[in-house]
Amino acid sequence: MAGGSVGKGFGQPGEIPGWVNYALLPLLNLTAAFVISGLVILVIGENPIAALEVLVYGAVGYPEAVGFTLYYATNFVFTGLAVAIAFHCGLFNIGGEGQALIGGLGVGLVGLSLGGWPWWAAAPVAVLAAALFGAGWAFVPAILQAKRGSHIVITTIMFNFIAASLMTYLMVDVLRSPGQQSPESRAFDQSTWLPFMHEALGWFGIEVARSPLNLSFVWALACCAIFWVLVWHTRWGYEIRTVGQNERAAVYAGISPARNIVLAMALSGAFAGMVGFNEVLGVHHRLILGFTGGVGFVGIAVALMGRNHPIGIVLAALLFGALYQGGTELTFDFPNINREMVVVIQGLVILFAGAMENLFRPRVEAAFRNRARQARAAAE
Repeated sequence: MAGGSVGKGFGQPGEIPGWVNYALLPLLNLTAAFVISGLVILVIGENPIAALEVLVYGAVGYPEAVGFTLYYATNFVFTGLAVAIAFHCGLFNIGGEGQALIGGLGVGLVGLSLGGWPWWAAAPVAVLAAALFGAGWAFVPAILQAKRGSHIVITTIMFNFIAASLMTYLMVDVLRSPGQQSPESRAFDQSTWLPFMHEALGWFGIEVARSPLNLSFVWALACCAIFWVLVWHTRWGYEIRTVGQNERAAVYAGISPARNIVLAMALSGAFAGMVGFNEVLGVHHRLILGFTGGVGFVGIAVALMGRNHPIGIVLAALLFGALYQGGTELTFDFPNINREMVVVIQGLVILFAGAMENLFRPRVEAAFRNRARQARAAAE
């Protein structure tokens, strides 16, 4: 499938340098997205250069904005890792949104149950619950793919709708706090709340602006390290990558594709479930409806732009975090740019980073190959 072919065609000695795949092509895609976005802004009567300046300032121009950008990026790191681990096994997991919702349900149940626990004791239990609930929600599509041949894209999309419906039922009829209209649970005991970053850094005498950024950002970076070790430095990771690159060769080598499909999808669901750790225990301190806000789908573009590598995923997540935060500033400063227009800009970035990822690849590859041939001819 699509994930198994990511990155092919590069690394040929003397022809296509690796930096072309990991830096130049994403930069070209991003530039194209911003050029088209600028044209759209120009058509509606606004100055695209001025809009870009506001977007950048709104994302990183003052301390509070940086905190919000990193807060959004935390979710994108989790969902980007979720998509990437599935890609390495040749799977296209579209179910990050549903897996994040169910992972958040696990975190919410922990928060409601562990009243009075200190945050440092509740947080590991919440991480475990997020991983187990997210992995469990990905398990059924994985089994259907591995054992019955059901297409993983179809089943994971369907499970997104099932997860949303299940959460609606639970929040309206089961977990809603008594005496209130909005579909949300009661607040967790304050002792279980994950500290905000400005609070945590304050313990060391470091003052930063208040924002929703919390210690789950540190856990997101730790997950990147775990991902790197798992995929490239363990037998499990080798088997997952082998199945993703060539399933027949994996079978010939004695590797079970079915087992690794289930493993990769379970890990994918576990990473996606961590969104609930950030949102539920770190920000809202209660279980609310729709806390994911589409981050599961953005994770697809993050993984593609980051070339399924944790370093690239962090950089892509920072970009999308900046777009989310900077886009909010745009809606305040430009009367013709509403929230829907910001979504259009974000969508264009996702389009060029995802569906049109290979738009510039043939021409760039041809240019480098011609250059290599000319260099060889000159040497002869």
